[in-house]
Amino acid sequence: MGDRAIRDRAARLIAALALALAALAPQGAAAWGYYGHRTTADIALANVSPETRAAIARLVAHDAELGTPECRIADLADASTWPDCVRRDYWRWGYTAAWHYRTAPVCEPYDARANCPGGNCVTAQVERNFRILSDESLPANVRLEALAFMVHFAGDVHMPLHSGEKDDRGGNDRETAYGIVPGLNLHSIWDTALAERAITAAQPPLVRRYAAAERQALAGGQPADWGRESWQIARDFVYPTAFDRAPCEGDLPGETALTQDDIAAAVPVVERRLAQAGLRIADLLDAAFAPGKLDRIP
Repeated sequence: MGDRAIRDRAARLIAALALALAALAPQGAAAWGYYGHRTTADIALANVSPETRAAIARLVAHDAELGTPECRIADLADASTWPDCVRRDYWRWGYTAAWHYRTAPVCEPYDARANCPGGNCVTAQVERNFRILSDESLPANVRLEALAFMVHFAGDVHMPLHSGEKDDRGGNDRETAYGIVPGLNLHSIWDTALAERAITAAQPPLVRRYAAAERQALAGGQPADWGRESWQIARDFVYPTAFDRAPCEGDLPGETALTQDDIAAAVPVVERRLAQAGLRIADLLDAAFAPGKLDRIP
């Protein structure tokens, strides 16, 4: 086989892999996709206290009481993808769709309280489910459901296009090529292909026990702060990188492409957001299960 044939075959394999990753992403607003959410949960589990890990195991034992046999929770990683799984049962869980995001226009001042009617947005649902999880007077299955929602939504809010958008539903309406792979959209690329590349390329690995100094640098804040961070990344990095100009200088075209240089520049941004999500989830879990805990996020 000649060099050109080898290169052509490699290109076809890369294209097939990227398209397969995009196909795995849940439809609609489902940040990070399957692999990204499970990675944030694995980071969290590696960084919680032994007492928290035991408390999670006790709740997971009540999985059958959720009444979702097609969407089981055997561990924290399963819990992190459960909210996307149950959304397939629209008649029962469709009302939760708006809980996965809180997009705000990148060309308007950020308002942490806007676009969240009745608490139906991702930042409010992190807070709500933290309170439910913390309440030991509630049945175990109710708290397990809250655990899954909290872990998932805390991951969602760290994906930039779940907080910032430019008249395109968080990039869903911008057809975008991923290197040589055409026909994707900007949102799905950040959900899946970029997350996959960031997780597999990270050195040291993202899933590990983080030193205290690393946690101090990466964790902390409230859900509204995390949403503001994501919105700012969308405004200052995601759209300028995808379109080679600031998003607020006028209308953006409906199609674009990420070059290999664009992808390489995005990887460390995605790595940081995944690590932040995992460590912040760990802090939420430790706080929710701590003796003498508060009824709000510390």
